[in-house]
Amino acid sequence: MKSYRKELTFNTKTRRAYVNITPHVEDALAESGVREGLCLVNAMHITASVFINDNESGLHRDFERWLEKLAPEKPYEQYDHNGCEDNADAHLKRSVMGREVVAAITNGKLDLGTWEQIFYGEFDGKRNKRVLVKIIGE
Repeated sequence: MKSYRKELTFNTKTRRAYVNITPHVEDALAESGVREGLCLVNAMHITASVFINDNESGLHRDFERWLEKLAPEKPYEQYDHNGCEDNADAHLKRSVMGREVVAAITNGKLDLGTWEQIFYGEFDGKRNKRVLVKIIGE
């Protein structure tokens, strides 16, 4: 069985962003040489997320509005965590959107549904953050 590991780095210009990372994951898969197996993609920071959904800008705006209702960024003082930092909302948003995805690999390709894409969700951006791609299989 083969095992391949690659780190991706993202630095968004805004505090919150949704980045389609499917092409980066597909590149890692091609580099791995794995034809049948599994691909794990996970955010390596507690204020970022990796998830699968549709690549549609209206949906991304819906995510933003919905998450802001669940865990509004401001006022900062509403959160106990915000003693030294102002990112408690980002931790909560990550909890809702999830840490990682696992996708099947079939015939050397990600075995995703028709509209499925892999996204990096940033909730406390403007600095470098890592995403792990771990591929195992034959």
